[in-house]
Amino acid sequence: MIQVYGIKNCDTVKKALKHLDQRKVSYEFNDFKKSPPTPAQIKKWKKAMADWPVNKKGRTYREYKEEFEGGGDAVRLRLLIENSSMIKRPIVERENGSVTFGYDKESFDAI
Repeated sequence: MIQVYGIKNCDTVKKALKHLDQRKVSYEFNDFKKSPPTPAQIKKWKKAMADWPVNKKGRTYREYKEEFEGGGDAVRLRLLIENSSMIKRPIVERENGSVTFGYDKESFDAI
């Protein structure tokens, strides 16, 4: 089953979930506000993205930008767990192991 990670009230996540629902795609939604990501998940997403899975346009990132950019891996990991709004969303993990970050119609049509 497809795993979707994000924040339920996020407009981008809402669009993505609506897209999946309209195409009757089965998925399990994981709300960061109810269950923060684990260090292992963030490390896996970092590897898949080839960078930290951060939404650099978001308000939360801007609030912690200096600490995030000036910190090492342990600081960045802690900040992402404690402030999951900084994470680019949605994150979609497919059964084949591929990971998609953010929402765009073409990538979601391929799911």
